Amino acid sequence: MHLARVAEHAATGVTDEQRDAAVLVPVITRERSDDYGGAHLLFTKRADHLGEHPGQMSFPGGGREPVDDDLTATALREADEEIGLDPDTAEVVGRLDDIRTITRYAVRPFVARVPDREYVPDEHEVAEVVVLPIAALTDPDNYDSERRDHPHYGEVRLHFFRVGDYVVWGATGRILVQFLELTTDWRVPDDPDRVVDSDADFPV
Repeated sequence: MHLARVAEHAATGVTDEQRDAAVLVPVITRERSDDYGGAHLLFTKRADHLGEHPGQMSFPGGGREPVDDDLTATALREADEEIGLDPDTAEVVGRLDDIRTITRYAVRPFVARVPDREYVPDEHEVAEVVVLPIAALTDPDNYDSERRDHPHYGEVRLHFFRVGDYVVWGATGRILVQFLELTTDWRVPDDPDRVVDSDADFPV
């Protein structure tokens, strides 16, 4: 995995959405003790009672608050609140492109190396802390996608990464696609697996 490419990436910004937000893309390195040694990514599974994206896989993060000096501070504060990550132990290596969400946020993803330890989820926001191997996320058998019309953005392609009982998709899936294409040899296939109507159920 080539994290230096994140540091070198000239990330693009979004400045015209209603609110700014930031997420942390936490990279964990583990010794090879099974089929999936090496680099892993930490995700949170959002609590089912949340009003926005309940039960979905996400990266730690949230909306910028007045106490935050910048969006890096937002990502680190939210990771501390959601999983107990000490900001002083996170080594931020760079950022990815801003993305827009259907909830009218401009989200800035920051990539950081974090310690391999047990993280405790905040029960009000996070149902589970999930660490997934990058080798599994880049396995072609674990990926599929679909193209559909979006009410705000027109035709979009949705990405689904399925590892065990977990499915990463939506805004987190879009962030993950750029991260993997920057840091590994994995590439999005040219064509989606299916084209569906805008009102079709999500295959998760």
